[in-house]
Amino acid sequence: MYHPDLIRHPDGCPALVLNADYTPLSYYPLSLWPWQTAIKAVFLERVDIVSNYEREVHSPTHVMKLPSVIALRQYVRPSQHPAFTRFNLFLRDRFACQYCGVTTDLTFDHVVPRAQGGRTTWENVATACAPCNLRKGGRTPRQAKMSLAVAPIRPTSWQLQEQGRSFPPNYLHQSWRDWLYWDIELEA
Repeated sequence: MYHPDLIRHPDGCPALVLNADYTPLSYYPLSLWPWQTAIKAVFLERVDIVSNYEREVHSPTHVMKLPSVIALRQYVRPSQHPAFTRFNLFLRDRFACQYCGVTTDLTFDHVVPRAQGGRTTWENVATACAPCNLRKGGRTPRQAKMSLAVAPIRPTSWQLQEQGRSFPPNYLHQSWRDWLYWDIELEA
């Protein structure tokens, strides 16, 4: 019987990494390790194998199925507040301009412009498309007669993880189904 895992190159067999409580370390980006890192962690007894691919790797003395899902043996406490990065900002704002809602040509905008004393903080930066950012210029939204869809806030890591669930990656292996919570059809 044909099985896609048997012909897949090992580089196409990442391991989904779960925390010790069997929840994904991260949804966005999805917590994946390359097969080499997963196998090393198995041999160092840092993880337990939860599920395997059909694909095997061989050494002179061992044959091992590649792990498709692994769980850390020691719990990693997630940071309460994520780092302020462009990606995390876009994720908080659902990859959409907070002025017009478009999802292309995204930049970030200081709500209170730096020229007016605004700082680069979660509470003062919003995702904006380049045309809206240009239109607003060095003014506040009120001065520019533009309104924000949602006032910017400092998100928690949990809030960003929840946002990440809205943006599933292109590839999800069948063995990951029980550990991830997206309402889409998973690949076999």
